[in-house]
Amino acid sequence: MRVMAVDYGDARTGVAVSDLTGTLAGEAWVIEEWNSERLADTLAAAYAARGCGRLVVGCPLNMDGTAGERAEKCRAFGALLAEKTGAAVVMWDERRTTVDAYNILTENRRFGKKRKAAVDAVAATLILEGYLGALRRKEADDS
Repeated sequence: MRVMAVDYGDARTGVAVSDLTGTLAGEAWVIEEWNSERLADTLAAAYAARGCGRLVVGCPLNMDGTAGERAEKCRAFGALLAEKTGAAVVMWDERRTTVDAYNILTENRRFGKKRKAAVDAVAATLILEGYLGALRRKEADDS
C-alpha cells in the first residue's frame, strides 16, 4: 500500500509518496498554495491518483512534546484532509524535520532558490521515512 506524507505549510507544502509496497520513499514534490481548501483538494486528487492507502500529516510538536499553535493548525488541516479523502489521517511528530532537511540540502550543496524550492519536499520525505521505519519496527516487534 502506498503511503502519502504531508509537510503542511502556509505557502508551500511538501508531499512524499512511498513505493507500492509502502517500504521506501518514492516521489516527492512541493505544492505552492496559500488556500487550505484548494490545497486539500489538490492533495486529495494526488492521493487518489496514486492509489494511496494511508495519509500521514506532520505535526510539529514543541521540543517538550506539547502542541503549540502550528501543531493545532496542522491538526485542523489533517481533519480537512480526512474529510476530503475519506482516509484516516495519522498525525506524525515531525520535530526537527525542517532543520534536518536544511542540513541535508546544505551537505549536498543546495543553496538559495534551489534549497528553498526543495526543503519542504525533503521534510515530507523525512516524515514519510520516519513513519515507514516505525511501521517496520512494529512489525518486527509483533513477529
